[in-house]
Amino acid sequence: MSIIQFTEFILTGFPGLQPSYFGFISVVLLFVYLAIVGGNSFIFTVIVIERSLQKPTYLLYCNLAVSDLIFATTTLPKVISRYLAEDKIISFPACFLQMFIIHLLGHCNSLLMMIMALDRYVAICNPLRYQMLIKNSTILTLCSISWLFSFMWMVIILIRSVTLPYCNSNIIVQCYCDHFQITNLACVNVNNVQMTAFVEAMIILLGPLAFIIFSYISIIISVLKIADSEGRHKTFSTCSPQLFIIGLYYLPRCFVYIANTINLKISTDVRILMIMLYSLFPPIVNPLIYCFKTKEIKDTLVRRLKIRKPTTAPTMGK
Repeated sequence: MSIIQFTEFILTGFPGLQPSYFGFISVVLLFVYLAIVGGNSFIFTVIVIERSLQKPTYLLYCNLAVSDLIFATTTLPKVISRYLAEDKIISFPACFLQMFIIHLLGHCNSLLMMIMALDRYVAICNPLRYQMLIKNSTILTLCSISWLFSFMWMVIILIRSVTLPYCNSNIIVQCYCDHFQITNLACVNVNNVQMTAFVEAMIILLGPLAFIIFSYISIIISVLKIADSEGRHKTFSTCSPQLFIIGLYYLPRCFVYIANTINLKISTDVRILMIMLYSLFPPIVNPLIYCFKTKEIKDTLVRRLKIRKPTTAPTMGK
C-alpha cells in the first residue's frame, strides 16, 4: 500500500459556521486586524519618538506591541481570506512557518510578562535599588534573551514536527496552524512528540506564572505596609496596567488548559472561538490599557495634542 505524503493542508476554520455568515465574519476580522495593527503601531511609534517614554517599563510595552503586530499579521490575513475568498488551502512550508511564529510569540510573551513582573517587583519592593538594577540596557538584554530563547526552543520543536510523515489527513480543524493539530495528522505515533511539546509549553507558561504570582503577592504585602492611603493608591495604580495585561494573557489560557486536562466536553466551534478570543483580545485591548491606564503615555499624548492645536490670532478692533 503506497503512502501519500501531503504537500498542503486545509484549514477548516469554524466547522459549524454557515456560509451565509462568511462575509460578516471576514469583515469583523478585518476590523479586528486593522485595530490591532493601528493601535500597536501607534503605541510603538509614540514610545520610539518620545524620549521621555524611553524607560524600562515602556520598552517592555514596545516588545509586546511588536509581538502583537507579528501575531496578527501572521494569522489574520489567512483567516480573512478563508472566509472572504473561501481560500482554505495553506502550503506545507507556510503552515509550519505559521506554527513556528505563533508558538514562538506565545513563548516569548510569557517571558516578557515575567520581565514585566520583575520590573514592578523591584520598583515597589526595592525602590532604592531600582535605578541601579533596572536600566534600559537591562530590559533590552532580558527581552533579547527572551526572543532568542523562544526562537531556539521553537527551532527544536519545528524540526521534530516537520520531519514527521503526514499521510493520515490534511485537514486542520482550526483557523490557523498549531502544533497539536498539525502533529495529529502524522501517520506515525506522535504521543512522545506531543507530550514533550506539551511539557515544554507548560514549563514556559507555568514557570513565569509562578514568578509573577510570587512577585505580585510580595508587591501587595509591601503596599499594604504603606500607612498613607493615597500612597497605597498611587503605588497600586503603577501596577494596574501590567496586571490587566498579565490577566488577559494568562487567565483564558489557564482555563483552556484546565478544561483539556479534566476532559471537559467543549464543542469544536466553542474551543476554536475561545482560542481566537484569548489570542486576539489582548492585542486589541493592550494599546487602550497603555493609553488610558498609564499616566505618562496619557500625559504625553495630551501634551502633543496641545502643541499641534492651532492657535487663533487675536482679531483687531474696527
